Amino acid sequence: MTYEQMLETVRYEGAYPTRERAAEAVRNVMAALGRQITGDERVDLAARLPREAALPFTAQIPDTRQLTGWGFVKDLATRTGATPATTRWETGAVLTVVARLAGPELLARILGRLPDGWALLFGQAELVRPHQVAA
Repeated sequence: MTYEQMLETVRYEGAYPTRERAAEAVRNVMAALGRQITGDERVDLAARLPREAALPFTAQIPDTRQLTGWGFVKDLATRTGATPATTRWETGAVLTVVARLAGPELLARILGRLPDGWALLFGQAELVRPHQVAA
């Protein structure tokens, strides 16, 4: 997928009025995502993204604390000055496209390393992890 195709898909998914607004959403979400993903998953995801989307992602230094999915949305809302509801919409519009670019195997690895609440942001079902099941 080219960056232009990515923007058009995000524009459609997010119902953005302009390509510029979709590009802003991609930049914001990819930079925030770059603060959360580390290791081989970070390298592998960057390799699958269009260059223009990979740049804000890889330019970030990963944070020492990983956020839950909702924590990610609240943090991004604070950084951008948007409401949590708008930020949740924006995050979903971008990350569903990122999930397609990543593919199922890499996405499963990424979700396995992130705290709870991320799967829904990527447009996936939130599965109960083994440590969450009551004995």
